[in-house]
Amino acid sequence: MKSSDYFARARTLIPGGVSSPVRAIAPYPFYTRRASGSRLFTVDDHELIDCCMGYGPLLLGHAHPQIEAAIRRQVGDGWLYGTPTPLEVRFAEMLCRDHPGMDMVRFVSSGSEATMAAIRLARGFSGKKDIVKVEGGFHGAHDSVLVKAGSGATTLGIPDSAGVLPDVASHTLQVPYNDPDALEDLLSRHKDVAAFIIEPVMGNIGPILPQDGYLRDVREITRANDVLLIFDEVICGYRVGIGGAQKRWGVVPDITTLGKIIGGGLPIGAFGGRREIMAMVAPAGPVYNAGTFSGNPLSLAAGIATVEWIHDHPALYRDLGEKTRAIGEAVSDTARGSFVCLGSMFKFFFRNAEPRNYREAKECDTGAFKQFWEKMLASGIFLPPSQFETNFLSVAHTDGDVETISTAYRQCLS
Repeated sequence: MKSSDYFARARTLIPGGVSSPVRAIAPYPFYTRRASGSRLFTVDDHELIDCCMGYGPLLLGHAHPQIEAAIRRQVGDGWLYGTPTPLEVRFAEMLCRDHPGMDMVRFVSSGSEATMAAIRLARGFSGKKDIVKVEGGFHGAHDSVLVKAGSGATTLGIPDSAGVLPDVASHTLQVPYNDPDALEDLLSRHKDVAAFIIEPVMGNIGPILPQDGYLRDVREITRANDVLLIFDEVICGYRVGIGGAQKRWGVVPDITTLGKIIGGGLPIGAFGGRREIMAMVAPAGPVYNAGTFSGNPLSLAAGIATVEWIHDHPALYRDLGEKTRAIGEAVSDTARGSFVCLGSMFKFFFRNAEPRNYREAKECDTGAFKQFWEKMLASGIFLPPSQFETNFLSVAHTDGDVETISTAYRQCLS
């Protein structure tokens, strides 16, 4: 069967034919048979260089042998217990050691679950009701953060999904990214704000990078207004370096959320923070959090193997940064847009200048991006099928892959 056949069947069984909206590629998505290293192999017998990498988790590439070995060992011992395991203690020690903002950590099953729990914890600890998010910031698919981006910086939230109650969304305020004055102004007028949740590097519409001093300003403003700062590092945790954005920019949040890379390609999430805040989490405190698959031994084993490999190969960050810059140099003379990269994250925006926030990103020519994306796919390069998703490299991408990607960029942008 070909991808078109699978999709025809899927449309009768799965809403929209896909399990996540971003996979809904017109006229139909390709279906993957297997993956290895930097490659996807489709049911249509196509081999693609993957620059999506599962939307970020696969820093070490597909089917990395060290992660595979860890999973196989754990499978032999069982894959669900419903009890504590030594693995969660070991991994908690590793994550807290690497992240300045984490004295304690709780494991959950996804990044969405981690941000949902972090927001509940912030409200429970502070006794306040409202939260502030960045316009265009994505923190999962739960009600508090499914608020339409682009509304005014100080307006109440508008639900971005049917089924989200307006009175729930009304407790979510928004400010533009890279605009500390807007945050300071909002907090001066809204005194019931529990937390400001922010992707330090905007990943789901980017990468859009923090301007010099922005994250430090955010830390000072939230502290001055008695508002907890939540760094959503689900994407940039271990992606921009060991210790994530908080270590890279020297800004310590009150609460941190992690996911993606810390599962080595298996489902996981985590939230952690200062000890006195985390002590509020049940059963130690009154903020409830629970889950059958929280601290799943397979995910923990894969995550430990991943983080251990990263610690053993710290030069990977320099190497990946050089590779994305090489792709950028290949398109530096194009007048059609702007290339942005940070470490192994990169994107070509169909906008003359690098976007600084969501409103500017929305100015991109999405029609031109669609044509470009189709040409890249025909050239054997799979990019995330949206102007508003980050591209990723992995340690499995070779110099030859980078040369092929760069050549495809030059040709498809000409």
